[in-house]
Amino acid sequence: MNTQPALYIHAVAAWRTFTTLYPDARPATVAGHSLGELSALTASGALPFVDGLRLVRTRGDLMKRAGNINPGGMAAILGVDIPTLDRVCAEASTGEEVVQVANDNCPGQVVISGHKAALERAMVGAKAAGAKRAMPLAVSIAAHSPLMDSIQAEWNAAVDACGVGTPLIPVVGNVHASPLLSADDLRADIKAQMQSRVRWTESVQRMVGSGINTFVEAGSGEVLLGLVKRIDPGTNRLMLGTPQDFMALES
Repeated sequence: MNTQPALYIHAVAAWRTFTTLYPDARPATVAGHSLGELSALTASGALPFVDGLRLVRTRGDLMKRAGNINPGGMAAILGVDIPTLDRVCAEASTGEEVVQVANDNCPGQVVISGHKAALERAMVGAKAAGAKRAMPLAVSIAAHSPLMDSIQAEWNAAVDACGVGTPLIPVVGNVHASPLLSADDLRADIKAQMQSRVRWTESVQRMVGSGINTFVEAGSGEVLLGLVKRIDPGTNRLMLGTPQDFMALES
């Protein structure tokens, strides 16, 4: 209930500290992974903090309810490429039980999501296809999958009720891994993200391809920087989440 709002607040606090200390610094673009896309929208100037916090809390509540209505699960798959895993998931799915790629985190590290029976079949199929590991995650929801459909209408209404505006900084969206430049584009991406794949590998590749070579992670931990390193080891990476991080930056 409180984890998602806490992560959002931490990320926004780190971002605002950075912009206060370095008011002339302006990122070429911003992006966030799953929940982090809402933090990115706030950083871009498109989503007011209060609206964002309300939306984050609603997101957590709705996803929990969806898990109760239509229980599912998620699993991490290591060492299999996306085309192979797409095929494995298609073969493991039936008319009543589906599983799909939920998070394309980086080459060789992917999360799948769906009905538990289909998920188990996909894990077996992934191992047969050469996966180094296939590990169920300790969750009872199937995020970024059709199992979120029961709350989609309420989520859409919550997004529409927020004061989303035009971003001052382009946002690379999760759903299509392309820049979002208008309020309508942002709303559409946030809505679709509930049941769609997080294309993080493609998002980072898109940013690198546009000439970006330095990535700053504002928030808790260095998970995204680790993924960026695996996607493109030649990038520069900087963590900003603790007072020590900012002290090191100033020195």
